Amino acid sequence: MSRRCELTGKGAQVGHKVSHSNMKTKRRFLANLVNVTMISDALGRSVKLRISTNALKTVDHRGGLDAFLMKARDGELSPKARELKRQIVKKQASQQPSQ
Repeated sequence: MSRRCELTGKGAQVGHKVSHSNMKTKRRFLANLVNVTMISDALGRSVKLRISTNALKTVDHRGGLDAFLMKARDGELSPKARELKRQIVKKQASQQPSQ
């Protein structure tokens, strides 16, 4: 399993570990990923995702998973999240004419 956020695409970065004598060795900075279950209001069901804690705060700030996915670009979403976004758009399109 890759250490990559399913919503933002945030992943591992490479940098240096610097010792007291200023010797530099390669190291990886891993994203802070958590497994969460989020509820989609449009679909009326819950979805399990592995996302960064920063993305979790952003989803809450934007008003939920559906609102976050509508604003997100497809390039940074995982295939699972892209499929979820497609289902939400389809569901909202089918509900529009009745209003």
